Amino acid sequence: MTEKADEPVKYYTLEEIEKHKTSKSTWVILHHKVYDLTKFLEEHPGGEEVLREQAGGDATENFEDVGHSTDARELSKTFIIGELHPDDRSKLPKPSDTLITTVESNSSWWSNWVIPAISALVVGLMYRFYVAED
Repeated sequence: MTEKADEPVKYYTLEEIEKHKTSKSTWVILHHKVYDLTKFLEEHPGGEEVLREQAGGDATENFEDVGHSTDARELSKTFIIGELHPDDRSKLPKPSDTLITTVESNSSWWSNWVIPAISALVVGLMYRFYVAED
């Protein structure tokens, strides 16, 4: 990590971060932490353009949507230069609801198993009657 535990956290405002959206200075926000990805642009497996599109703003939702590996998350820590100023955190758009189904999801076994099973049964019966007519 670039910061030592005994050093105070460096805070950046949204206004400061928004100025860093060029190939010579590329900053993004992930989970309220500020990352300088300028030196990583050419190494990024998804291409430089992906990072440049997010430069100067909050890339948290897009970062999470891609599903980065544990190694990528560990590597990202080496690019942290500070945090988004607490006063500016409320200015970031709220993340949209996730569409990932979890164990505690309201989706029931009914829609996951019974409906497809009944559909398969109906198709099977229709096929049998069709073949029997010939």
